[in-house]
Amino acid sequence: MDKQERMLSLLQQAQAILDAAKDRNLTDEEHTQATKLMGEAMQVRDEVKTDKRDANLKAALGQLLSGMQQQDTRTQPQPQRAKGTLGQRFLGDATWQAWYKQVAPTGQFSTGRLGMSPAVMVKDFGLWGRKELITGLDDTSAGAFVVAEQTGIYEPIGRYLTVLRDLINVRQTGSDTVEFVRQTAQVTQAAPVAEANVKYPSGATGEITGEKPQGAMTFERVAEIVKTIAVYVGATKRALADAAQIRGLIDQELREDLVDALEDQLFNGNGVGENFLGLANQPGTLTQAFNVDILTTTRQALTTLLVTGRQVPTAWVFSPTDWETVDLLQDLQGRYYWGGPLAQGMPRLWGAPVVQSFHVAAGSAWLANWRKAVLWDREQATITATDSHDDWFIRNMVAILAEMRAAFGLIRPSAFVNAELA
Repeated sequence: MDKQERMLSLLQQAQAILDAAKDRNLTDEEHTQATKLMGEAMQVRDEVKTDKRDANLKAALGQLLSGMQQQDTRTQPQPQRAKGTLGQRFLGDATWQAWYKQVAPTGQFSTGRLGMSPAVMVKDFGLWGRKELITGLDDTSAGAFVVAEQTGIYEPIGRYLTVLRDLINVRQTGSDTVEFVRQTAQVTQAAPVAEANVKYPSGATGEITGEKPQGAMTFERVAEIVKTIAVYVGATKRALADAAQIRGLIDQELREDLVDALEDQLFNGNGVGENFLGLANQPGTLTQAFNVDILTTTRQALTTLLVTGRQVPTAWVFSPTDWETVDLLQDLQGRYYWGGPLAQGMPRLWGAPVVQSFHVAAGSAWLANWRKAVLWDREQATITATDSHDDWFIRNMVAILAEMRAAFGLIRPSAFVNAELA
């Protein structure tokens, strides 16, 4: 395997790791492996450039030696050198003159795009019998003077949109634990009561005591623990000092990663260890089983929320793939139910707005009164930097840490219905 093939193989292996994790974050092991493969590929690339440079030098040296040997030969007649400087012979070339007349008929170049001028072969310049093509493709020729334009453009990979924080209640807390009281049984004993007809009832037939029914209700105290979400990256002090932009990019990436991790936890956290207890694993939420088709099922989910949950929905949350399925539904005449590609405005399903989240598992959707979910911010996202990590102080390295603390809970689990779409 030559070096070009090895470099391609390394890059393909790194791309395979990224493709395998396209729907999730890379693990530490995957990140390390992909970084190592890219580093090896760049090293091979530098070796290829070095080989090319050495080959060009050897070729040039061989041509010089060949020309000097021809010059020292006294027994053979020497060819005459062409007259004129390199620039004069370049400008006087017939091919270049024809192109010049085409792009500058008045004798002056226009301000628009001119395109590439033809290559000019300059014969017998410098050493007798040698031909050189002036080109911008080689670092040893005119390409050595070509400087790459620094655009200042930085294009990140991009992240999934987050929607849940905009739907639920967000409050502040100053404690490591938040508690609230949830009603578990309400008063349901009210009934019509006839007027009393005896002062001291004896139990005789026809007596009406007029006694009113007594109501009852019960409560429970619920506690939610504040959890921590954090991530850090390492950077050298020199990198932070020499590239002013990099610190801002690191801060932005870390903050966005916290937001992405929080959204995933709020939907899918299993409550084990330091994981949040996410919506998908909360006890007491309602379920709507699939029935006939998606439209029938989602309409029955609305009834379930209104009747069983006794709540008015504020929004649906679908995965993008499931909402695509709903969006493409057509009637028997092939007409889109939701207006097709030209439909405008906020999408709605059975009267409730629809939003999409990449963190909702495909195959189900949530209908809820989302105000019955609360996120308590203990510490909003903060960024700190320190060299007091392991031996980083003596290595001039800095750990940049992003961290947030919050608690999450459903104050009314029955305000959430999970509709099975298949």
